[in-house]
Amino acid sequence: MLSKEDLAELLLKDVDKFNSEVNFSNSTVEGAVFDNVDLTSSSFADSQLTDVKFINCDLTSVDFTRSTLTECIFTDSVLNGTDFSYARVDYCNFADADLAGAILCEADLSDSDFSASLNLSACRFDDTTVWPDNEYLPEDFDSKYSDDLSSLKDDEDYEQSDY
Repeated sequence: MLSKEDLAELLLKDVDKFNSEVNFSNSTVEGAVFDNVDLTSSSFADSQLTDVKFINCDLTSVDFTRSTLTECIFTDSVLNGTDFSYARVDYCNFADADLAGAILCEADLSDSDFSASLNLSACRFDDTTVWPDNEYLPEDFDSKYSDDLSSLKDDEDYEQSDY
């Protein structure tokens, strides 16, 4: 079995050999290019990614928790259910990336560009998520966290009873 470092080296040379559920937890990956690769359910948890390009990739349910991502690109990639909890995401670009269902709780996204991302309104975040300035967010996105659960209740829950 290859070590994580061997996997990373192989990845830099022949990314086409990878397909789903690769475990790169606790790794350092620099300068890798993932082009049209399916990495569904893979893990980059607790990793350092620098100048990594994910172009037209399926990153559904990928785990980036507690990772540091610097100058990474996610162009045209699917990040549905991808978990960036507790991650630091510095100077990354999410142009045309689909973030529906992405988990951004307690993430620091302050220096990244989400202005051309898709479905950011359908992601999960909390009051500790650090967002970039509004110019780096889609025009229709509201980064204010609300823990108001009243919108999840049925109208019947509010009807007054005769008893």
